[in-house]
Amino acid sequence: MIEVDHLIKYYGPSPAIQDISFTVQKGEILGFLGPNGAGKSTTMRIITGYLPATSGTVYVNGYDVGKQSLDVRRNVGYLPETVPLYTDMTPYDYLDFMGKLKGLRNGTERRERIQTVMEQVRIDDVAQKPIGRLSKGYRQRVGLAQALIANPAVLILDEPTVGLDPRQIIEIRELIKSLAQDHTVILSTHILPEVSMTCTRVVIINRGRLVAVDTPLHLAQDVGGGNERVQVMVRGPRDTIVAALAALPNVESALPQPTLGDQPGVTTVEVVSTPQSDLRPRLAQAIVANNWELLELRSVSMSLEDVFLRVTAAEEPMQEPEDAELYVEGEDEAYEEQEIAYEEVADEAAAEAEAEAAAADAEAAAPSAPAQARGRKGGRK
Repeated sequence: MIEVDHLIKYYGPSPAIQDISFTVQKGEILGFLGPNGAGKSTTMRIITGYLPATSGTVYVNGYDVGKQSLDVRRNVGYLPETVPLYTDMTPYDYLDFMGKLKGLRNGTERRERIQTVMEQVRIDDVAQKPIGRLSKGYRQRVGLAQALIANPAVLILDEPTVGLDPRQIIEIRELIKSLAQDHTVILSTHILPEVSMTCTRVVIINRGRLVAVDTPLHLAQDVGGGNERVQVMVRGPRDTIVAALAALPNVESALPQPTLGDQPGVTTVEVVSTPQSDLRPRLAQAIVANNWELLELRSVSMSLEDVFLRVTAAEEPMQEPEDAELYVEGEDEAYEEQEIAYEEVADEAAAEAEAEAAAADAEAAAPSAPAQARGRKGGRK
């Protein structure tokens, strides 16, 4: 569905992304991660057709982004981090306008699609309320609705849950999961637990380079190097417990951890094994042999946050220029021609929308035919 192959982008002499390659399959939810300035926004802008690459190729649903930009845009729905909304419009009017811009010219089909999308993102109850009076959560849903309005094959969502409360985050998470039934989704966010709970696969970039691609589970296993981590909660002397567990065979480290709640005399220790060693039987035996009270013993998997910190810790990320030039001298004139064509299509749709609105206003202001006839008869008397 999406193929990114040896993608490179320079802003002047500075590289923003260097030799990035990955694929996204149909129906997949891909988490796209990286530190600030790592090149995430640049990559997404290239995939959406907003920005040309210096070299490399991107295919979206079979279309080359560099040569078939208009076709790519018809297949992509994009939710930017800052949603571009017209706050004086209602959600229905805004989606109607965006539908026209995105080529939904048949009025009946467009209205049916608007109703479907509003129900899908649960904004039908505020359809006629000005967007400027909606909460942050509802505005995010309106932005998601505009990304869905043309029923694109690919959705690219940049920080879709930023600023939402916990209940709204859960609702958006479940909505994104349901969208994967009919769409391919790229999700970029700094909320790593959301990626773990939502995404089937993860891409991590750092300093413009690809540093990890896999499922969250496999990344944890690979980055962890086969070391098992076990957390034990024991009632007994803290220092003695930590020293005894650290001295066991195949133990790489034993570090005390904070103990939740008010539990006097209770020590929590996280024990890390050497590769491919199961410490649980040996830990239990040591605790029992010392007549300590074992309250808890459980395996602890490496979180996606741990993986992220491990693979991006080597170097500080580059800073993407905020005001970078979109077009480098001599770069892809055909792309610029398609950009002009796209603007002409958008201008045409906007003019059509204005003409329809003017016609509707004129029709509402004009007297009806029977009324005019009655007026003429009255004049003859």
